[in-house]
Amino acid sequence: MSFPTVGVIGAGQLARMMVPPAIDLGLSFTFFAGSDNESGAQVAPHQVGSLADFESVLKWAAKCDVVTFEHELISQELIAAIEASGIKVFPRASSFLFSQNKLAMREKMAELGLPNPRWERFDGGVPQLEFPLIAKSVSGGYDGRGVFEIKNHAELSELHNSIGKPLLLEEKLNFDYEIAIMVARSLHGQAATWSPTLTVQRNGICTQTVTPIPDFSKALASQTAQIALTIAQGIDLVGVMAVEIFVVGDHLIINELALRPHNSGHWTIEGAVTSQFEQHLRAVLDLPLGDTSLVAPYAVMGNVIGIETDKSTDLYRPYLHLMARTPALKIHQYMKELRPGRKVGHVTLLGSDLLHLRSEVSHAVDYLSGAIDE
Repeated sequence: MSFPTVGVIGAGQLARMMVPPAIDLGLSFTFFAGSDNESGAQVAPHQVGSLADFESVLKWAAKCDVVTFEHELISQELIAAIEASGIKVFPRASSFLFSQNKLAMREKMAELGLPNPRWERFDGGVPQLEFPLIAKSVSGGYDGRGVFEIKNHAELSELHNSIGKPLLLEEKLNFDYEIAIMVARSLHGQAATWSPTLTVQRNGICTQTVTPIPDFSKALASQTAQIALTIAQGIDLVGVMAVEIFVVGDHLIINELALRPHNSGHWTIEGAVTSQFEQHLRAVLDLPLGDTSLVAPYAVMGNVIGIETDKSTDLYRPYLHLMARTPALKIHQYMKELRPGRKVGHVTLLGSDLLHLRSEVSHAVDYLSGAIDE
């Protein structure tokens, strides 16, 4: 069997982080990128083009043995066109829909008997849910974008009129914290989960993850894994998927799905026997899945996010301080321009002293982003 070529639509940091395991496995890689400057396009062969140019995408896809994705902003029509051309595409269009359309996702979770918040489709008029509530764009939202807390009917009508499309309305949950779990499933149905992860959010953006979740009962961890496996089978997943979940007391409520490698799984690069990026490649190529066990008692990951600052920040010079202070710290640069609210890298630290790990990761993130200088 010759070594296959994997094509990835999108060339951001998730594509970039697929490159090391692809090299280790001897795979050929190609990205369909929006520009030469994208994170993944800087380190791997790629073609620059528009996803609206189906002919160009199909010509690129014809050189691949399998095509996959690193973001959801791909039309169902394009995925169907690639499938119709005879190229293997994973996740399939019918599965990928559930990370692209939040209404379809809610309907599928209800069909599978899994825990949804109370929700409804809003096309105008008077909602059944009580205010305050959460309104979401049906498609296109991530990192807090397209999610709105609505206090009254006037705000809801204004939002609906401005968007001009149906909205997903959900009850506003008084949840204790947010978690996520990564799950992988291959073409032949082999599936595996990683340990559930605590995700710390600020302004709708994940700032830190802690794995495993502190003080999380074995019963809830088992229930979390079962939810992820049920979804993976129920939507015929091929690849990796993140399931984002709200924890309310002893209850789990599904928030959203992402059918691709995900920020909440970055800890797996150093923290698990098999990373989410290698596992995604194994799954879409229908290779046996790897061991998902942790390699340390705890793995803490922190996102480096741009902040408002009146001075430019050198993302390389901080290495001198951080590597001397915390030699075990692992730094990942995405080589993206530092802008407020933008994820430009992440750091990971493994160990047994959770308080120390979280403190050191927070320090590293603040130092890299320019929030502190000592």
